[in-house]
Parts: sequence; C-alpha cells; structure tokens
Amino acid sequence: MSSAAIKRYSPADYLALERASEVKHEFFDGEMFLMAGGTIGHSQVAINVSGELRNRLADSPCRVLNSDMKIKLPTGLYTYPDVSVVCDQPQYEDDHKDVLLNPVVVIEVLSPTTEAYDRGQKFRHYQTCPSLREYVLIAQDGVAVDHYLRQPASGQWLLTTFESLDATMPLPSFGVGLPLGEI
Repeated sequence: MSSAAIKRYSPADYLALERASEVKHEFFDGEMFLMAGGTIGHSQVAINVSGELRNRLADSPCRVLNSDMKIKLPTGLYTYPDVSVVCDQPQYEDDHKDVLLNPVVVIEVLSPTTEAYDRGQKFRHYQTCPSLREYVLIAQDGVAVDHYLRQPASGQWLLTTFESLDATMPLPSFGVGLPLGEI
C-alpha cells in the first residue's frame, strides 16, 4: 500500500491560493496547513487585547493588527497571529501589503489544539524575527499570561508569568501596561 504524496507549493503559489481563499492557512516548507476556527472565549480575549492595546497606543506610531494580517518570518513560516503590533514604517513582502515582515509584538491566545505548537516550534520561528521584541501567550480558559521579552544585549528571551486579575502586564516596547482584568 502506498501513501499519498504531499502536494508542495512555492511561496508564490501559496500566496496566490491564500489571497483567493475564504479560509486561512499557515504555510511552511512547501506545505499549507488549514487553520482551525476559534471559540467564543478565544475570540473575546483577542478582541479585548486588541481594544486595550489600540486605546493605549492611540497617540503612538504603532498599529495594532488582528488575525487578518499574515506575518512572514525569516524561517519561511507564514502565519496569522491573533494580535500583532507594528511600529513606525511597516515592511511588507510585496505590493499587496498583506504580509508583514516587521512586527514588534506578537500575541497568541492559546487553544488546547495549538498550545504546544505556540509554545514550542512556532515560538522558535518567531525568535528568528529581528524586529520582534515581545511574544505573549494568553490562556483563554483561566488567568495565565506568559510574557517573553527579548533582552537587548544578549538576544535571550526572559519569561514572566502573570496569574492574577489584579496584575498589569508591562509591555516595555511601548511603555504601557495591560491590566489582566481587562483582557
């Protein structure tokens, strides 16, 4: 018995298909991966984070983006984070301006099916992005936020965990904080 061959795509093929698709796919190493839909809890946390960030960054050169914006990482991964922030001049892969190359902060709301990937392999992809300074993982089913901050001198990532609704998570890239009780 033979196994079916996996169809391989070039990045250009992926982008052409994705731009015409009604559903989202991640892309890596020639393969497209269908993204699962989210729960109401997942959606609410992502919206709350986006709204709080938008309010706090209104007078800054930073833009808060939702999960409609694709990000391409130096490893070749194309992904759709739940929330991302870009500051100053966005850099895009091409004139379509739908693939961002220089996020400063990426926030993922964890799901049971993606948590291990978000914490492991996906984080390793994000670590290759020179513009990325902060990576935040938020539980949707409890009060738990993991905040990774890239250290300027060493490039190492410092983890701080927040587990109280009374806590405020600082985002040093912008000099603002996000109260966990609001997100």
